[in-house]
Amino acid sequence: MPSVETQYLLQIAKMTGAEKIARSAALFKWTREMIARQIESTSRPLSAERLKWEVALRMYGGDPGTRSLIERKLIDVSG
Repeated sequence: MPSVETQYLLQIAKMTGAEKIARSAALFKWTREMIARQIESTSRPLSAERLKWEVALRMYGGDPGTRSLIERKLIDVSG
């Protein structure tokens, strides 16, 4: 019996390029939603726009240049 990892790799290999992209997009969406839920559970209510930028900060804030751009945007975003 093949290992779980082997089975996974075989299934991925069978996917078309479009299926792989769709899967990646779905995983990216899931990740953004999970981060948004974490932020919402630990902060005051935020506007959709503010939440979007807070998620971006959490995802991309490790890069100093990107962090600076997002933080400047957050200054202009209400609630």
